[in-house]
Amino acid sequence: MVRPQRGRSGPLINKIVATFDDAVADIADGATVHFGGFASPFNSPSYLVAAVARQGATDLTAISTSMGRGLASADQQSRWLPPELRPRDFFDIGLLAELGRIRKGITSFAVGARHDWVYPFEERLAAGEAEVEVLGQGSLAERIRAARAGIAAFYTPVGPGTDVARGKEVRDFDGVPHVLETALKADFALVRAYKADRYGNLIFRGARTFNETMAGAAAVTIAEVDEVVDLGELRPEQIHTPGVYVQRVVVRPSQPVTSWGTAL
Repeated sequence: MVRPQRGRSGPLINKIVATFDDAVADIADGATVHFGGFASPFNSPSYLVAAVARQGATDLTAISTSMGRGLASADQQSRWLPPELRPRDFFDIGLLAELGRIRKGITSFAVGARHDWVYPFEERLAAGEAEVEVLGQGSLAERIRAARAGIAAFYTPVGPGTDVARGKEVRDFDGVPHVLETALKADFALVRAYKADRYGNLIFRGARTFNETMAGAAAVTIAEVDEVVDLGELRPEQIHTPGVYVQRVVVRPSQPVTSWGTAL
């Protein structure tokens, strides 16, 4: 009997990175970065955000559903939770805005809705230290998904007649104007998942919005996970993101680290 050849690299694939600082070490100044997460401290890649803050990359183009609330966000964003359940290790993209690292934001929610609380990115905009591209959340998600799927652009009926369409092609389909939106690929995607294996297969817990969408929509996807399991423990029908879309996996600490400046 002739046994099938096994690829030399197959058994050796291991995408686990020892530390968060190692995982983001090659993010360069001027990079375009997807930041995953959606309206919850429990699906934010908090430790990756903190690692980027420590690493020092600047002039970033940050792509995120919102531009974050900064260092005050851990308490403010989770105030609806009982105190004993509030996470003590939540850092969002607003931290990078506070530090002046973001040159441009591509987002659906650039500022907050409250007049008594100005978010860090809004302060940067007001000072002329950053720029922003705002578009509908569905269009943002589809632009990111298109990048992962290898689709160069698509038409959408969302945005004609508004600033969203400024400088973009508009074309009628069945009498309805559509805006041409291009794929939104990044240099890096930082996402939060629940479990992974060393091949980089991911499963998510709770809302997967933008974490799952962004995984694979960048040259390098880095996943922050709660746990790494043995190969084969994640059954094929459980896997939300195949490992082919993920280049690095790093595991969250077992005990929360409350200072973004602590090396991990």
